[in-house]
Amino acid sequence: MRLTLRQLLIFATVADAGSTAAASLRIALSQSATSAALNELESLLGAQLFDRVGKRLLLNDNGRSLLPQARAMLDGAHEIEARFGLGTAAGRGVMATRLRVGASTTIGNYLLPALVASYLRDWPATGVDVQIGNTRDVVEAVTRLEVDMGLIEGPCREAQLHVLPWREDDLAIVCAPTHELVQHGPQRVPLKALRQAQWLLREAGSGTREAVENALLSHLHHLGAQMLLGSTEAIKQASAEGLGLACLSLCAVQDLVTLGRLVVLQTTLPRLTRRLYLVYHRRKRLSASLERFIAHCVGPEWRPAAVAMPKGSAGTGKRTSA
Repeated sequence: MRLTLRQLLIFATVADAGSTAAASLRIALSQSATSAALNELESLLGAQLFDRVGKRLLLNDNGRSLLPQARAMLDGAHEIEARFGLGTAAGRGVMATRLRVGASTTIGNYLLPALVASYLRDWPATGVDVQIGNTRDVVEAVTRLEVDMGLIEGPCREAQLHVLPWREDDLAIVCAPTHELVQHGPQRVPLKALRQAQWLLREAGSGTREAVENALLSHLHHLGAQMLLGSTEAIKQASAEGLGLACLSLCAVQDLVTLGRLVVLQTTLPRLTRRLYLVYHRRKRLSASLERFIAHCVGPEWRPAAVAMPKGSAGTGKRTSA
């Protein structure tokens, strides 16, 4: 076999860093050695993997195609090293793993900490690194195998991923105690008043934004956007200052509701909920730790699907729906 893990590691690091100079600092090699290894890999494959733009190296279509497979192979090598304690003080035969979890903003800030804490009580030797972004960011990170799995707030239609229903999340419409709609008193706020109100919304690509539109637009037909904000916390604070209505996860607003800075509006709408999902790559080979963490999230009855084989590979890996 002429292809080496070292070449794939250098390729993946350059893809992340954007240049051989930056990559060489991450992997403790000289820039000349890093460049030579990358050139050797491209020569071996008979294809350029990057477009050279000044000093920047940008993945081309060949590089984008190779990157998920390279990361999958590197993950497998890391798993072998972790299982036998190579390169750690854990010693031979001791499982020492580190999970990479992507989470959309509301989940990462309000749900994931308790989930990780309860998992680590049973498996304290496992490390967990969390990458937080909006749902689109998390799906892209899972697709590129930059994280082992993702927890997202909206449906996912990416064909390369397994999508598992995770949990149902209650949504609440909130506003400041001084908002005019609070003056309805015990009466439920009618749809007409909600249609005329100004709303605080997340940016496009946010699972929260998609969930709000799915829950409300069929009833209100239009949401007058007073402001677009990039985080749930920003929307909470803006709503508490009287800038508009917000429709957010109940778990995210509970603290300000308890403090009296936000009020949950009682409306004539039906109960508002959304489904949260867990996603992982179809070609991801799940370590024992990752299998345990997924089961911890979705339930002990979960069983992993067969790993899908790349096109043109030998084997009978089947794609199974999740």
